[in-house]
Amino acid sequence: MLTVALPKGRIAEETLEIFEKIFEKPFIFDDRKLILEVDEFRFLLVRNQDVPAYVLHQAADIGVVGLDVLEEKNEDLVRLLDLGIGKCKVCIGMKEEDELDYSSPEITIATKMTNITQKYFAKKAMAVEVIKLYGSIELAPLVGLADAVVDIVETGTTMKQNGLKIVETIMESSAYLIANKNSFIEKKKEIITLYRKIQKQI
Repeated sequence: MLTVALPKGRIAEETLEIFEKIFEKPFIFDDRKLILEVDEFRFLLVRNQDVPAYVLHQAADIGVVGLDVLEEKNEDLVRLLDLGIGKCKVCIGMKEEDELDYSSPEITIATKMTNITQKYFAKKAMAVEVIKLYGSIELAPLVGLADAVVDIVETGTTMKQNGLKIVETIMESSAYLIANKNSFIEKKKEIITLYRKIQKQI
């Protein structure tokens, strides 16, 4: 049996749709259930941020997770395939009237993606103070907590509605099929077979 960790929400739904097309049968979680078993598959519904942990510790053999989460967590996992779903960007946002000044001695950034942020600004040789927030990140520049934010953007509407503009895109992200290194060796045949079927489908 292959155990698959899926992030709750749209990515899980779109991944299960791919499985439905491949295996021509329904893959639907019962109301509020977190585990779904169909034939030789067991699906776990977890928080997006937790998918790499489940796969890393082999509670799941494979998983589906955004590239942004993979880059942020930077765990030792096998990246198998870009599924092309759950597309978004990681962007820097600032107040409408502000500009990003690379010559300023230090800039304060509010984000939940501290590693991606630090790496990006280190490449630009710019000193940043990173404030880790878990939600309502757009609020930070408006109340003077930070000069800018680094956040996930799908359409940019949330930023606009909160008086922020996108000043730079750090990375493009979409959902990836990943595998645990040991599972990839132990269950190579099943994982490669599934990988090929998904590749054909997308």
